[in-house]
Amino acid sequence: MLTMSSALANARRNAGSRVAIREPDRDYTWAEHVERVARLAGGLRALGLDAGARIGILSRNAFRQAELIHAGYWSGIVPVPVNVRLAPREIAFVLEDAGCSMLAVDPALLGLLEREELASWRGRFYLLSDRPGAAPSHEELIGGAAAIAPRDAGEDDDAILLYTGGTTGRAKGVRLTHRNVVANGLQVGLALGIRHDDTYLHVAPMFHSADLLATALTLAGATHVYLPEFSPPAYLGAIERSRVTFSMLAPTMLIMVLQHPEFARYDLSSLRIQVYGSSPMAESWIRRALDALPATSVTQGYGLTETAPILSFFTHRDHLAALADGNSARLACAGKTLPGVDLRIVDDAGDDVPRGMSGEVIVRGPNVTPGYYGLPEVNRETFRNGWFHTGDVGREDEDGFLYLLDRKKDMIVTGGENVYSSEVEAALVTHPGVAEAAVIAVPDDTYGEAVFAVVAARPGAALAEAELIAHCRGRIGGYKIPRRFAFVEALPKSALGKVLKADLRRRFGAPAAPPGG
Repeated sequence: MLTMSSALANARRNAGSRVAIREPDRDYTWAEHVERVARLAGGLRALGLDAGARIGILSRNAFRQAELIHAGYWSGIVPVPVNVRLAPREIAFVLEDAGCSMLAVDPALLGLLEREELASWRGRFYLLSDRPGAAPSHEELIGGAAAIAPRDAGEDDDAILLYTGGTTGRAKGVRLTHRNVVANGLQVGLALGIRHDDTYLHVAPMFHSADLLATALTLAGATHVYLPEFSPPAYLGAIERSRVTFSMLAPTMLIMVLQHPEFARYDLSSLRIQVYGSSPMAESWIRRALDALPATSVTQGYGLTETAPILSFFTHRDHLAALADGNSARLACAGKTLPGVDLRIVDDAGDDVPRGMSGEVIVRGPNVTPGYYGLPEVNRETFRNGWFHTGDVGREDEDGFLYLLDRKKDMIVTGGENVYSSEVEAALVTHPGVAEAAVIAVPDDTYGEAVFAVVAARPGAALAEAELIAHCRGRIGGYKIPRRFAFVEALPKSALGKVLKADLRRRFGAPAAPPGG
């Protein structure tokens, strides 16, 4: 069966003596881990949570959060990990929208419940802890309950509910079924060659769909290690200490790791696979990553929460071939789709565009969500004729490599011309003084919209508008070159390092002054 309850039962049966979770003070075998999961499921049932109930989770990355998510898979309770970086009112909205009946809270985040917006949860939570405090503890639930048998879940039953968005407007709950989660675990495992002796370091927040990459390790009966908070030394130290073989980082995180002054002193010889994703990475940093990790397969992944999460990989071999051929432009692509994923590039009428032309990326496959929770109108617009409309604008080249150009909502139309912000950003970051750049549209009386760049300089660099305009000439068409700039210390980012353009629009979205104004 393509269910996570079946996957956990198989891990206990086939990999019972192998290490499932590696903690600083002890290891848990798969037999021990699944026993704890089954007892936790029994403890949750004793609290009145039955199959179909929702439990919210406010936690840093931790093995107890993993046990709770797995207990949900085991029992039919649907876990709802919540982005702890949201404002309290946004957290409250997610918990209410999902219909959560209980909350699990990391003791380090208990202060969130002191906020008035979350006051109603003060009597409906337990602590992800080994000792009781303001509420029952995780270990009390496990210790006080008998193990229950796994629920005979259907492949189309909801396994987990992940919320996407929420920094502006209405956050959307993405329903991921057992088939979605298991299918993508199999797809990722096949594409990357995951083995039973691999060890995965959970760095991406567990409330983010990127953490579901680790499903491939669970299916293989391999080992999981959890990093509560990311920092370059914490990441490097965890790889050395736990002999990590596989991890995933956002490009901003990987760049921070490569820049760490003591990078060379860490033993990273165990690291077999390093995936980076959420956005491409500049060629200079790709080269640096390949040089710094010569024994590691460096791979870019593209996906969405709605696809559980991976759709395509640009593999290590693809990176090396592009560099050997002098095809630097290919380094910006998102690779080729995973087995079982169908992908099309379509125009606004839903018709396929010729190869090389741009359009919206639409996909279907066993890893694609059946829809958003409680949003029938959005579902009708987003899921049409069996295809998920991603909202990403892309194109395929003659070899079938996918290039992502922009989000449809981020595309700039200036003077009747389409400008893809990612293309402009790629030109800007090739300037040696630019650390990062984001491009947005601002209203313009003459052209409708104008190209506006928000730029962060490298330490010690002094940047000027005229210098950046001159730098872009010859790299992109004149109508694509920003004529207005804002210089900031750093760009606002999500928990996974993705630039929050909505924040930039709120801050800089006033009408653009005419040149010289």
